[in-house]
Amino acid sequence: MDIAFLTSLRDATSKTVRTIEDRTPADRDRALDGLRALALLAVPLGHWLLGGFTRDAGGALHNTSPLSTFGALAPASWVLQMLGIFFLVGGHASVRSLRRATERGEWAGVWLRGRILRLGRPVLGVTAVWAVLLPVLYGLGVPEATLRTGATLVIQPLWFVGVYAAVTALTPYCLRAARRWGAWAAAPPAAVVAAVDFLRYGPSADVMPGWTGLLNLLPGWLFAYQLGVSWGGRRLGVRTAWSLLLGGAALFAALLLFFHYPVSMVGVPGQDRTNSHPPSLLVLALAAAQSGAAVLLRDRLARLLHRPALWAPVTIVNLSAMTVLCWHQTAMLSAAVPASFLGEIPGLTTQPDTLGWILARLAWLPVFGVALLLIARTTRRFEAPWTGVTRARRAGAALLAAGFAAFALGLA
Repeated sequence: MDIAFLTSLRDATSKTVRTIEDRTPADRDRALDGLRALALLAVPLGHWLLGGFTRDAGGALHNTSPLSTFGALAPASWVLQMLGIFFLVGGHASVRSLRRATERGEWAGVWLRGRILRLGRPVLGVTAVWAVLLPVLYGLGVPEATLRTGATLVIQPLWFVGVYAAVTALTPYCLRAARRWGAWAAAPPAAVVAAVDFLRYGPSADVMPGWTGLLNLLPGWLFAYQLGVSWGGRRLGVRTAWSLLLGGAALFAALLLFFHYPVSMVGVPGQDRTNSHPPSLLVLALAAAQSGAAVLLRDRLARLLHRPALWAPVTIVNLSAMTVLCWHQTAMLSAAVPASFLGEIPGLTTQPDTLGWILARLAWLPVFGVALLLIARTTRRFEAPWTGVTRARRAGAALLAAGFAAFALGLA
């Protein structure tokens, strides 16, 4: 029976691979999809590897990170922080999409509305579902502290959607800038980030208000998006790509060695400085180097992804992009919350301060992955157009989402 099952699974997989290959348009840019898939998968992998829980005496879960103990793991965050690639690819894809819409005679505002709706539906879905789950879990005995920890984790990646929507709205202006200045159009956002970093980390840091860093939020991510727009507009070539790769790497090293930026690309509990929230100049240096490498490797990656067995998983990930982003923390919580009732489970509810924890967490990764696949089977419907959903139901979902956001942000 086992052999029959494996044979059936192999045949089904082969059929799926062939179907995806046959349905792929000949002009599909496989390299861009491959880069997007890598950036997407780095998000859950980074959160699952560099995040952890501790269980208090009352059985409640609290967020922690192995980076607090194992500072040597910080370079792993350089690889796992690939949002720069995501914004780069997003800018390139938006140029192509806007161009096609314009050729159809579609107004830019209509194009933008469609893009925003594609981003908003999955976010509304996950937050509305969690708004319903919270009282249910509380009634089942899950401590309020655990629920707040879970809500924080669920809402944490969703800031990205708001920023991505904002830079997408700027696409027509980014395209004009790219036509005029090429890749140099990304210089003004970088200059803003450098200036803000000087204010919050320089000689006047003590008198700067705490919100100063928020000024970096839009220009920090607009930098890579603008590079993507210039790339999509054929204003970013091989020579510029080499400059981005080498210049970004040199700036990255200088900021670490001489300006003492935090080594980790993600926040570490107990540290008063963080690189990613909001983005610092170190994030832009990494994004520049990654962008240069992406442009240089594009043709090679495209040839590689003409292999059907490699192209099929890339396609599946791209078709479920927002589902992966919105639900991967829920997948981890689906294992951690039940485990919290059992006591201290290595790699799940114990302090991440030993090598054993790291090994145990690696063993948990397939479990989180399977949980995400199972969750995605149901929740992926939120990515599709909500045809047949009444206005009253949409309003109800929006109210639930607002209530969950208030709880997650500590406003309720």
